[in-house]
Amino acid sequence: MHLLLVGHGYLGQALTQQFRASGWGVTAVSLAGGNHSLACDVAEAQAVAALGRAGVPDLIIHCAASERGGAEAYQRVYVDGCRNLLNTFPGVPLLFTSSSSVYAQTDGSVVTEDSPTLPQRETGLILLDAERLTLGGGGMVLRLAGIYGPGRSVILRKFLAGEAVMEDEGRRFLNQIHREDAVRAIHQMAAEVPRHRGKVYNLSDATPLTQLACYQQLCELFQRPPPPSAARDLTRKRGWSHKQVSSAKLQACGWQPQFPSFLDAAAAIAPTLR
Repeated sequence: MHLLLVGHGYLGQALTQQFRASGWGVTAVSLAGGNHSLACDVAEAQAVAALGRAGVPDLIIHCAASERGGAEAYQRVYVDGCRNLLNTFPGVPLLFTSSSSVYAQTDGSVVTEDSPTLPQRETGLILLDAERLTLGGGGMVLRLAGIYGPGRSVILRKFLAGEAVMEDEGRRFLNQIHREDAVRAIHQMAAEVPRHRGKVYNLSDATPLTQLACYQQLCELFQRPPPPSAARDLTRKRGWSHKQVSSAKLQACGWQPQFPSFLDAAAAIAPTLR
């Protein structure tokens, strides 16, 4: 079995290790190349066509990042990228890692794959366009919550640096997924492609936490004072939301998070952030 992996950053490199360890061949590509990946701009049809001349993979995973770009970067990386991959490799299943930011609920409700997707930002609408392309081509979509893990946690890094703030009295829910759990979920789906084609899944841990509950536990764990209060940050790149992302659909397929809560991993991750 051979995997074409588009995007070789924080998640992609971990996926390469997992798939190779289980016997897959992996061709990894990234915009600039390096770190054992080939340079390829998937927004360019000719560049993707060149990949096709090297052989047809059994599965494609698109987990490239927009490199903090805006709508234009999202259009190129996600919509144009998915379209070019589908056109170059017709019939090959494509797994697209989208984002739970497509849900813009602000009432603290539980959101499932059937919940309305009305993102506040143009970037969220572009992600939905990429999802529609993927599903229309017989692919699969994973809507990921915020990824954290060794060497990476925005929440914990800001807390330990004294830069965290508690918005709106800490009511807002934080939805997270550990990188190892994300890798296991994707690997499991790759082993059961026919079961998942044409479907959308949320990928979040089992314990959405309010900011208040999260910071209270972090204060106790690290013996730090609580963050100061602040108004809602309505300038967030992906919009301000307040929701609980449910991964029950994916869990019903047999996947279970090894880290049901962000707090389960916080102590182990903290030393890797320094």
